[in-house]
Amino acid sequence: MTIEALTEQEFERVADTALQGLDRALGDLDGLEASLQMGILTLEFPDGARFIINSHRAARQIWMAAESNAWHFDYRPAEGRWVASKTGDELWATVEAVTSRKVGRALQLAR
Repeated sequence: MTIEALTEQEFERVADTALQGLDRALGDLDGLEASLQMGILTLEFPDGARFIINSHRAARQIWMAAESNAWHFDYRPAEGRWVASKTGDELWATVEAVTSRKVGRALQLAR
């Protein structure tokens, strides 16, 4: 199945699963507050900074904005993971890296 072959329903399912998993993994961490509402995961830090991770139905991607950068992750069904085509960055590893830098300690998110 190619990215284009994902139906809207399939995309919604895999995107929701990814966002809910990230919300659970980040929700209990000290130094940030995670809130998932209507396909938008907002990470808020004590200094007022926000990282946004959201599903973008029209593009069939998960978009992330953090540290003045933006990523557009495509789902790779054969691999079961979200990868940014421009950089090769994987969604979970990218969230771990930017969040670790922001809170000042290494994080490993439970999937």
